[in-house]
Amino acid sequence: MYRYIVSCLLIAAVVGASGSYFFRDWWEHRFDDLISQQARIYSIDEKLVWSLIYEETWFRSGAIGDADEVGLMQVTPLVAREWAKETGLSEFERQSNEDVVGLLSDPTRNIQIGCWYYEKLRERYRGRLAETAMTLAAYNAGPSRVEEWTKDTDASTMSEADFIERIGIASTKAYVSSILTRYRADGTVAK
Repeated sequence: MYRYIVSCLLIAAVVGASGSYFFRDWWEHRFDDLISQQARIYSIDEKLVWSLIYEETWFRSGAIGDADEVGLMQVTPLVAREWAKETGLSEFERQSNEDVVGLLSDPTRNIQIGCWYYEKLRERYRGRLAETAMTLAAYNAGPSRVEEWTKDTDASTMSEADFIERIGIASTKAYVSSILTRYRADGTVAK
């Protein structure tokens, strides 16, 4: 009887562990097609978008942040309204004004708007050595903070490491570093 119980517990542990692994794999990659599609449209590496979403919400599409950011990429209502206005489509403008949380809770729209915003920020830093780190910092803390952290320097020649060292908000420094580490890790992230 003892062997039977131990065998059952062992089998249950193996099934539970493998189920947990496959669930995590599914959870982390269920939006890969949407990420790939939108990343291609905005010429962003899909692994970077995946890493950003991992850091922001760990793929929880209904996540609401402390500053009212919504969805996978933690897009603010202000950014959603700016995107909707730029599209020129009255349906998006109406929805962004009447039900912005609903709009941003839709994974497709959230990733679309998040990638649009990332690219809009990236335009400011294109060609700089620290382009990706600066864009991520602006995505997290705002472009005015990036300007603050690069004043009195030649930001176009500042290395990524030097820029990260100058980030004056500990949580933003950790955010940028974590995303870059995950993004550049071999064999992890998007499939």
